[in-house]
Amino acid sequence: MNRTDAGVNLLGLRSHNTALVLDLLRTAGPDGISRLELAERTGLTPQAVSKITARLRLEGLAAEAGRRASTGGKPRTVLRLVPEAGHAVGVHLDRDELRVVLARLDGRTVRERCVPLSLGAGAETVLEAVTREVANLLGDTPPAPAVSSAPDTPPALLGVGVALPGPLDHARGVLHRVTGFPEWDGFPLRDALAERLGTPVVVDKDTNAAALGLAVGGERGSFVCLHLGTGLGAGLVLGGTLHRGARTGAGEFGHQVIQLDGPPCPCGNRGCVEALCLAALGRGDVGEAARVLGEGAANLAGLLDIDAVLLGGRAIAAAPEPFLHGVTAVLQARARREGSPQDAIRVRLAPHGARAVAHGAAQLCLAPLFGRETG
Repeated sequence: MNRTDAGVNLLGLRSHNTALVLDLLRTAGPDGISRLELAERTGLTPQAVSKITARLRLEGLAAEAGRRASTGGKPRTVLRLVPEAGHAVGVHLDRDELRVVLARLDGRTVRERCVPLSLGAGAETVLEAVTREVANLLGDTPPAPAVSSAPDTPPALLGVGVALPGPLDHARGVLHRVTGFPEWDGFPLRDALAERLGTPVVVDKDTNAAALGLAVGGERGSFVCLHLGTGLGAGLVLGGTLHRGARTGAGEFGHQVIQLDGPPCPCGNRGCVEALCLAALGRGDVGEAARVLGEGAANLAGLLDIDAVLLGGRAIAAAPEPFLHGVTAVLQARARREGSPQDAIRVRLAPHGARAVAHGAAQLCLAPLFGRETG
């Protein structure tokens, strides 16, 4: 290994260790955590923890949260994260509306805006709307621009995360043939918005963003987040890590075919879960929509052996109990036939309501600061 490689590795290790400490400060909340606890839980030496926390305090990311009695000797000083030290903007571009939120380092939403906007209005109109609403969100006292004086010093505004229906290429920030809006195929949304906003931009699918928000927020194990609104998709978290797939195309749940002679879907197939769910909702048959969603969820559960199914999106928020009951009933019936425990897979509503996707979009920018895998 040459000296340059060693320097890069040391820088990466320094950033990794700092992220470990920051994540523990974040999860400790306002009560804080002591340096000794940080050392025990990270495996770092007390000296390394002292250096990292001193730097974080100097940079305004950490502060004292009081003192805590110890088993011997003087009381220990506990440290906490300073949530206001950094922010990220989360943008949810739905098919018919635009929602933007401003989130602190701890993920809490402190500002929000929502306006009608058709994804089919054209790239120029959509880009102008996003730029305008982000500016309105930040207001007269926006966080500082994304400028950093040291490798581990986060800017006050970490960036803008954008979530919208897929499929898309997350790595390059380029859209594919968004179902119902083929004109977006090949559009470089990330670079186009970054140029207008003057800050780093991350683009991902709406379902991935929602699932990431859940994982960073404390949801454990392997789970699927099913989002039913103007469309239907799934965010997959396997073993605590967001799963995007080899080409970042995982989670196109709505377009799995479960009825070969079913109704046509805008994607070109027939009998897709999304088409069947939306058709049932269009008839006012929420019970049938829930049953169809449950069959799709049961297929995922059998394929991936997940721990939980979380339900979100506008359609589910409008009738939460029928969807909870319907999806649970299908999963339990499948478990009985297979001889599995009927309560092995938990079904519940996803938190954050209408802002779940925008909240997760902000985490696209926040999570890497804490060393959380984003797939």
